[in-house]
Amino acid sequence: MILVTGGTGMVGAHLLYFLLKKGLPVRAIHRKDSNLSAVKNIFSLYTSDPNIYFEKIDWVEADIIDIPTLTEAFEGIEYVYHCAAFVSFDPSKYRQLKKINVEGTANIVNLCLAKSVKKLCYVSSVSTFGKAVSGKLINESTSWNPEVKNNVYSITKYGAEMEVWRGTQEGLDAVIVNPGVILGISPDSDGSGALIDLCTKGVSFYPSGSTGIVDVQDVVKAMILLMDSDIKTQQYILVGENISYKNLLSQFAFLFGNKPPKRKLPKTLMLFLSNIEGVFRFIFRGERKLAKATVRSMFNNSFYDASKIKNELGFEFTPATETIKRIAENKKST
Repeated sequence: MILVTGGTGMVGAHLLYFLLKKGLPVRAIHRKDSNLSAVKNIFSLYTSDPNIYFEKIDWVEADIIDIPTLTEAFEGIEYVYHCAAFVSFDPSKYRQLKKINVEGTANIVNLCLAKSVKKLCYVSSVSTFGKAVSGKLINESTSWNPEVKNNVYSITKYGAEMEVWRGTQEGLDAVIVNPGVILGISPDSDGSGALIDLCTKGVSFYPSGSTGIVDVQDVVKAMILLMDSDIKTQQYILVGENISYKNLLSQFAFLFGNKPPKRKLPKTLMLFLSNIEGVFRFIFRGERKLAKATVRSMFNNSFYDASKIKNELGFEFTPATETIKRIAENKKST
């Protein structure tokens, strides 16, 4: 039996479908307030009868920070895909981020060890790597630098990785994947889902930065290949293409029939707005949407090297143009 955490998120929902398509027995945990019908909507992207696959899932109500319910979910489990995470760049959410991302992962690792799980695959992020030396790409050897201004999300994802590596020292077979910005249809409007929703309406401005992107289907494919292999105690960057935000937004604009963004966002203005928002959020509470870490990421130029998985597994990433076209077609049909 395979256990999937975060099954109602983007990666987890797509992963569930492809595991079920292989005829594998799957259990997925979900919180009480999870929208399971959204998972069925993801399945409908691949099949005209999503119920055939959806009804095969052994859904268990549990939480990665609730050890008793999580322990029950681990009964009879041989393999674990840990996709669950809390995503926020708001510094005021640090304790919640640490609780879910670090302590939650520690719980997963401890139960994998206690239940003699054969292998764990953890979904991390490229944000856990440091900055590359000028002119070089970021790869798996680019060390985390605790001295720079790391955002709270990155800090907790790095802490989660340390829990996985701790588990490997105690006898657990595990692999870590580090995706860039994941593109695909999402069960909700968080992360790249929010970006895609924005692109359907059209945007006039673009930030000057760049980042690494990857198709959600490639992330899932890589995870399954790694779990089916003898590879352990390794991590892999999953980035299909390094791309500027202007180029990315322009490609979406073309496919949605909108004008491409032509006006560059001033970084100083965005930082000013971030400060103003910070004051309002402090007074009126609520989560920040424009934290300084978010602004910095919009203007950073980060380039990643995914040659490790290409060389070791002969892995081929989907061209960004194909991914963007498929997403646009799916959005238009809904």
